[in-house]
Amino acid sequence: MFDAIRRPFGYEPVLTKEDLKKSPDKKNERAKNWKSTLLRIWKLVDEQRTLLIIVLALVFVSSAMALLGPFLIGYIIDTYIVPGEFEGMGLIIGWLIMVYVLHSVSLYLQNYWMVGIAQQVIYQMRAGLFGHLQRLPVSFFDKRQHGELMSRVTNDIENVSSTLNTSFIQVFSSILTLAGTAVVMVMLSPILTVLTFIIIPLMYWSIRWITKRTGRLYKEQQKAVGDLNGMIEETISGQKIVKAFSQEDRVMDEFLVKSERLRRTGFWAWTYAGFIPKVMNFLNNGSFALVAGVGGLLALNGSVTIGVIVIFTEYSRQFTRPLNDLANQFNTVLSAIAGAERVFAIMDEAEEADDTEKNADKRLEGKVEFDNVSFKYEGAEEEWTIRDLSFTVETGQTAAFVGATGAGKTTVMQLLARFYDVDEGEIRIDGTPIGAMPRETLRKQIAFVLQDPFLFEASVSDNIRYGKLDASDEEVLEAAKKANAHDFISKLPEGYDTVLSGDGSMISQGQKQLLSIARALIADPVILLLDEATSSIDTVTELKIQEALERLMEGRTSFVIAHRLNTIRKADRVYVMELGKLVESGSQDELLEKGGLYANMLADAKL
Repeated sequence: MFDAIRRPFGYEPVLTKEDLKKSPDKKNERAKNWKSTLLRIWKLVDEQRTLLIIVLALVFVSSAMALLGPFLIGYIIDTYIVPGEFEGMGLIIGWLIMVYVLHSVSLYLQNYWMVGIAQQVIYQMRAGLFGHLQRLPVSFFDKRQHGELMSRVTNDIENVSSTLNTSFIQVFSSILTLAGTAVVMVMLSPILTVLTFIIIPLMYWSIRWITKRTGRLYKEQQKAVGDLNGMIEETISGQKIVKAFSQEDRVMDEFLVKSERLRRTGFWAWTYAGFIPKVMNFLNNGSFALVAGVGGLLALNGSVTIGVIVIFTEYSRQFTRPLNDLANQFNTVLSAIAGAERVFAIMDEAEEADDTEKNADKRLEGKVEFDNVSFKYEGAEEEWTIRDLSFTVETGQTAAFVGATGAGKTTVMQLLARFYDVDEGEIRIDGTPIGAMPRETLRKQIAFVLQDPFLFEASVSDNIRYGKLDASDEEVLEAAKKANAHDFISKLPEGYDTVLSGDGSMISQGQKQLLSIARALIADPVILLLDEATSSIDTVTELKIQEALERLMEGRTSFVIAHRLNTIRKADRVYVMELGKLVESGSQDELLEKGGLYANMLADAKL
């Protein structure tokens, strides 16, 4: 299993076309809309137009100074050194020094300010992407690995950052330098200019051959990074399950397979990319030798001066260097465009849209009606999760939902909170369809207490205050006391200021649940959704939680997914579900007297 670790230098051949055809992302090997992607990046850059104009002006200055330097050197050789007349040469040398100083200063300033522009653009992209993720529907996250999304927020945006920090200036500077150098070279010697230009088609075909292969490999590499990040994030999050079922070897095998694909694509992408500077250097040296040799012959017959040859040898390098830079930056830009396209693909996903702003500030009363509601998850085809579901829960009542796993109990709650929209039928609260309510207004009046409570890496008080961000310390304390959480919080190292780890591992499962109840209490919801809130709690802790839940449910419309009989003993109405349909409903006594599915579940100790 660990052979791949023991042979780190065993590089296989590059991915074949057949490999890439098998890739699920093959249709996106190259940026499909690179023009629109570049335009979107440019719009972000253009927001800092004034500073950008200054940077471009400095690039123009540095390029002009780079051209003027060799010209002054050639002028000094022909005017002073060759004739042996040195009077006035000191002044020209002084100008030459000023040219190179100005060149250095302009380079520094343009890089300094361009970094500021780049970081502002990246800040906007990252903030825009993260903000957009907060507005996407739950169904979007059902279809994506969390690690793959993290890769887009980090790796893909970082690729764009690297390109803006360096490549943007280099590309613009290279174009200016090429144009300026070509003009001066033609003016000085058309023959030597033609010899220098011979290198251009050779460079073009070399770069084309290389980038044709690196383009798809960069795309495949970024996809492999996303897949690997997703697998790592998932494995670390579920590490207890991995160990509990002794699946370490299987997880390691899966990691090695994904890591091996990343290694192969990364190795060959950078190997091909590494050919570019080698090829460019070879062609540069050949061009330099050709210009120097032919220039020497021309100087012997008096066609050109020694100074012109010196200027040309420097310009030949100065001409091919921008071509080399453009070739090197082409790979970087390809990678950045691929990353930006992946980022924009997420930002183009449809957000949760509210069709109305009506009743934005209205406090609900809590009467809930399901009217012939049907729903199926995306991709489920003809398999309905909920089918023709109808019931009414009056304000302040407690409705318990029981049934086997997959009966649709949790889906009922998710539909009520509009995590998903119904396919057929209608859900109403106080007679108003929830589709006519802004989601934010609806969810502010609903609180969840889940089977697996989630805690943030923050203080205890901040985790409680998450239900009401402007809650005072007194309100936090009162909520904790009502939730029976105050006693254990007081025993923590720093009490309410104790910072919990991301997974809350420093407190028990029952204590986490008490904190989640306190969080719900401080939110003061109208409707309460309890999803098997005591299913994984010991009996002693369950009594504390049950007492806290009764305080929480008092005066509120409550939906309870039952796992234990104690949870639903005081429910006003029990709904028995099977395969997405409501098969029985009534009070607990009515259902027991009926002797149907609910009575059988109790007899079989399934509740």
